[in-house]
Amino acid sequence: MYAMSRRRLAAWSVALPLMVAGSQVAHVLAYRLVYPQMPVRLHALLVTGHGYMARLPLVFAACAAIELIAFVTAVVGSLRRRAAPPVPAWAFGLLPPLGFAVQEFLERWLSGALFPWWMVLQPTFRIGLLLQLPFGLAAYLVARLLLRAVDEVGRALADEANLGPASGEQPGWSVSATWMPRISLLGAHTGRGPPAAAAAIFGCAV
Repeated sequence: MYAMSRRRLAAWSVALPLMVAGSQVAHVLAYRLVYPQMPVRLHALLVTGHGYMARLPLVFAACAAIELIAFVTAVVGSLRRRAAPPVPAWAFGLLPPLGFAVQEFLERWLSGALFPWWMVLQPTFRIGLLLQLPFGLAAYLVARLLLRAVDEVGRALADEANLGPASGEQPGWSVSATWMPRISLLGAHTGRGPPAAAAAIFGCAV
């Protein structure tokens, strides 16, 4: 149960940064479509609490770093030939639009609006909400590709780690017991064959 939880957490860690990045790209694109002129767009962003968007490159860099760490962690977790459970497709269709709606509400609320329910009437909200669907689909496809790569890389590393000498074969540097000299209990040669040590060296039966 604990191993399954860890694999599921690794799969979600791969998927969530993709959802966040796709949602933010759709967010920016919606304002560019509604306000194509830069001065007008900048004014609209400032009055609606979007001044933080100047730091979006840092958000994308953080998503990329988290994605890389999650990918490596998932690969390590798949070395036992246990595939990571897939993230359900509905999550990519539900979480980005929900996150976008909450983000739009908090932006206006934190900028001073008492209860900005009117955000749903703005064209930026409607277009941004619709754009979440294709970007969510893109995030889903990329996540599937990455999780499949996780399983393939983990399987390849596990196979390479398990390579060794074939069963029943001895490595060339090992010492066989038939090459060990045998000392006669009588301490003398009986005359019926070569000494035990010489016979062992020349491969003769003693």
